[in-house]
Amino acid sequence: MKKISYLKAINEALSEEMERDSNVIIFGEDVGLFGGCFGVTQGLYNKFGPDRVRDTPISETAIAGLAVGGAATGIRPVAELMFVDFVGVAMDEIMNQAAKMRYMFGGKAKLPLVIRMPYGAGINAAAQHSQSLEALFTNIPGLKVVMPSTPYDVKGLLKSSIRDENPVIFLEHKLLYGTTGEVPEEEYLIPLGKGDIKREGKDVSVIATGLMVHRALEAADKLAEEGISVEVVDPRTLVPLDKEIIIDSVKKTGRAIIVHEAPKTGGFSGEIAAVIAEHAFPYLKTGIVRVCGKDTPVPFSPPLEKFYMPKVDDIIDGIKKLMM
Repeated sequence: MKKISYLKAINEALSEEMERDSNVIIFGEDVGLFGGCFGVTQGLYNKFGPDRVRDTPISETAIAGLAVGGAATGIRPVAELMFVDFVGVAMDEIMNQAAKMRYMFGGKAKLPLVIRMPYGAGINAAAQHSQSLEALFTNIPGLKVVMPSTPYDVKGLLKSSIRDENPVIFLEHKLLYGTTGEVPEEEYLIPLGKGDIKREGKDVSVIATGLMVHRALEAADKLAEEGISVEVVDPRTLVPLDKEIIIDSVKKTGRAIIVHEAPKTGGFSGEIAAVIAEHAFPYLKTGIVRVCGKDTPVPFSPPLEKFYMPKVDDIIDGIKKLMM
């Protein structure tokens, strides 16, 4: 094993898949010599050249359209939108073309494309550059939605996403880029639709996504000092969702708290809560608790942005509410 950053793990996954398959190409705004807005594609332009690592105009519509057309005609595009917030202008290509083309052609068309998008608050980038929009994509049949939380997960899941024959929305939290973790030296893949138990516990199940996985683990560490055993479940992919790992955990602990950064109203926590209610209701000892972002735009003000995002103490308070 080696210890690398989340950012480096993405870079390695891209490089390895480009070496393995000459049909894999990367494009987006400033992904070439500049190496991407957050440095994720650093060095790939020099390694693979301008034909396979291409800068595009400032047009998310063009980037998504190129991904759809390229995937339909035999290449494996990995497109980068600089911020998930900009996806709105490309939603026709994603929602009405990429997600539906294979279905509408009776399975004869393949759409092996990945659209990578940084998301999330925490860097004082204000309301138009800080959103968590994963729930938008999960309500569009035909898309797979991936939200890795660790360097190990992001590398293995990105490699699997690039090899998938369907369009994948790949979401990377901006505050995770600098985090580090152990990654195998040898090649490995993580199948889409397989969640992970990040921490075993017996008193309460915390189902968390993205950055919130780390805050849930921190909350679990603090509560362990008080004798509360917290299990932390990371779905890793929202579509397909590993329902079994969530249901089994809740059946074991009898308590469930769901944590994500996006606003609570319409957030994916509601879907997870419904899965628990449908399949594990008799095992619940108390109601389901959700700890989520506020139902407001993300503030620019650093103190207000901090208030907007779910904190470790919020998770602890939610868990204690369940333990009463």
